[in-house]
Amino acid sequence: MSTYRFTCPECGAAVTVDSGARERLLDAGCAVCGARVGTAAFTATNTFGTSV
Repeated sequence: MSTYRFTCPECGAAVTVDSGARERLLDAGCAVCGARVGTAAFTATNTFGTSV
């Protein structure tokens, strides 16, 4: 399963998420501040949790 590093462009909240959580964030917005987010808020990560 793919993992992504999510960083909210509004409040800066950051968390590593799987593809299902990524889709939910794209639909519902940031869980912390509610800001709408686009695909630019996500960076693919490798198995060690670092950006690729």
